[in-house]
Amino acid sequence: MIFFNAFLLSGLICMLGQFILDNTKLTPGHVTSLFTVFGAILSFFGIYEKLIKWAGAGATVVISNFGHLLYQAGIAGFQEFGILGFFSGLLTKSSAAIVSAIIFSFVLTLVFKPKD
Repeated sequence: MIFFNAFLLSGLICMLGQFILDNTKLTPGHVTSLFTVFGAILSFFGIYEKLIKWAGAGATVVISNFGHLLYQAGIAGFQEFGILGFFSGLLTKSSAAIVSAIIFSFVLTLVFKPKD
Protein backbone atom coordinates (compact mmCIF):
# COMPACT_ATOMS: atom_id res chain seq x y z
CA MET A 1 0.00 0.00 0.00
CA ILE A 2 2.89 2.37 0.69
CA PHE A 3 3.93 2.17 -2.98
CA PHE A 4 0.47 3.21 -4.06
CA ASN A 5 0.45 6.08 -1.55
CA ALA A 6 3.90 7.19 -2.74
CA PHE A 7 2.71 7.12 -6.34
CA LEU A 8 -0.40 9.13 -5.45
CA LEU A 9 1.41 11.83 -3.49
CA SER A 10 4.28 12.24 -5.95
CA GLY A 11 1.85 12.20 -8.85
CA LEU A 12 -0.33 14.85 -7.25
CA ILE A 13 2.66 17.08 -6.57
CA CYS A 14 3.93 16.67 -10.14
CA MET A 15 0.46 17.26 -11.53
CA LEU A 16 0.12 20.43 -9.47
CA GLY A 17 3.51 21.65 -10.68
CA GLN A 18 2.60 20.97 -14.31
CA PHE A 19 -0.76 22.69 -13.85
CA ILE A 20 0.99 25.77 -12.45
CA LEU A 21 3.50 25.80 -15.31
CA ASP A 22 0.79 25.41 -17.97
CA ASN A 23 -1.64 28.00 -16.60
CA THR A 24 0.59 30.75 -15.22
CA LYS A 25 3.61 32.69 -16.37
CA LEU A 26 5.76 31.24 -13.58
CA THR A 27 9.05 29.63 -14.58
CA PRO A 28 10.28 26.23 -13.34
CA GLY A 29 12.53 28.07 -10.87
CA HIS A 30 9.53 29.86 -9.41
CA VAL A 31 7.62 26.59 -9.04
CA THR A 32 10.62 24.91 -7.40
CA SER A 33 10.89 27.77 -4.90
CA LEU A 34 7.15 27.69 -4.31
CA PHE A 35 7.18 23.96 -3.52
CA THR A 36 10.21 24.34 -1.26
CA VAL A 37 8.47 27.06 0.76
CA PHE A 38 5.25 25.03 0.79
CA GLY A 39 7.18 22.05 2.21
CA ALA A 40 8.59 24.24 4.98
CA ILE A 41 5.11 25.54 5.79
CA LEU A 42 3.70 22.01 5.95
CA SER A 43 6.60 21.05 8.21
CA PHE A 44 5.85 24.02 10.48
CA PHE A 45 2.30 22.79 10.99
CA GLY A 46 3.45 19.18 11.51
CA ILE A 47 1.74 17.90 8.37
CA TYR A 48 4.84 16.91 6.42
CA GLU A 49 5.90 14.25 8.94
CA LYS A 50 2.46 12.65 8.57
CA LEU A 51 2.88 12.72 4.77
CA ILE A 52 6.24 10.95 5.11
CA LYS A 53 4.68 8.25 7.30
CA TRP A 54 1.79 7.87 4.86
CA ALA A 55 3.67 7.97 1.53
CA GLY A 56 7.28 7.16 2.42
CA ALA A 57 9.56 7.95 -0.51
CA GLY A 58 6.66 9.68 -2.26
CA ALA A 59 7.13 12.51 0.21
CA THR A 60 10.90 12.39 0.66
CA VAL A 61 11.98 12.46 -2.98
CA VAL A 62 10.06 15.51 -4.21
CA ILE A 63 11.36 19.08 -3.91
CA SER A 64 8.98 19.97 -1.09
CA ASN A 65 11.03 17.66 1.14
CA PHE A 66 13.94 20.10 0.80
CA GLY A 67 11.80 22.78 2.48
CA HIS A 68 10.92 20.29 5.20
CA LEU A 69 14.61 19.43 5.63
CA LEU A 70 15.62 23.09 5.88
CA TYR A 71 12.91 23.85 8.42
CA GLN A 72 13.74 20.88 10.63
CA ALA A 73 17.48 21.64 10.48
CA GLY A 74 16.95 25.29 11.34
CA ILE A 75 14.73 24.50 14.30
CA ALA A 76 17.12 21.85 15.64
CA GLY A 77 20.06 24.24 15.36
CA PHE A 78 18.08 27.04 17.02
CA GLN A 79 17.07 24.85 19.95
CA GLU A 80 20.65 23.73 20.48
CA PHE A 81 22.68 26.89 19.86
CA GLY A 82 20.28 29.82 19.57
CA ILE A 83 20.03 32.18 16.61
CA LEU A 84 23.47 31.35 15.22
CA GLY A 85 22.60 27.67 15.51
CA PHE A 86 19.66 28.31 13.22
CA PHE A 87 21.98 29.27 10.36
CA SER A 88 24.60 26.63 11.12
CA GLY A 89 21.86 24.00 11.35
CA LEU A 90 20.63 24.96 7.88
CA LEU A 91 24.10 24.52 6.45
CA THR A 92 24.95 21.34 8.34
CA LYS A 93 21.82 19.35 7.59
CA SER A 94 21.23 20.52 4.02
CA SER A 95 24.83 20.34 2.83
CA ALA A 96 24.56 16.67 1.83
CA ALA A 97 21.56 17.38 -0.41
CA ILE A 98 23.20 20.41 -1.98
CA VAL A 99 26.56 18.72 -2.58
CA SER A 100 24.94 15.60 -4.03
CA ALA A 101 22.87 17.75 -6.42
CA ILE A 102 26.02 19.51 -7.60
CA ILE A 103 27.96 16.26 -8.05
CA PHE A 104 25.14 14.47 -9.87
CA SER A 105 24.61 17.49 -12.13
CA PHE A 106 28.30 17.56 -13.00
CA VAL A 107 28.44 13.82 -13.73
CA LEU A 108 25.33 13.99 -15.89
CA THR A 109 26.80 16.86 -17.92
CA LEU A 110 29.78 14.63 -18.66
CA VAL A 111 27.56 11.75 -19.78
CA PHE A 112 24.99 13.60 -21.87
CA LYS A 113 25.60 16.12 -24.65
CA PRO A 114 23.49 19.29 -24.88
CA LYS A 115 21.45 19.95 -27.99
CA ASP A 116 22.95 22.34 -30.53
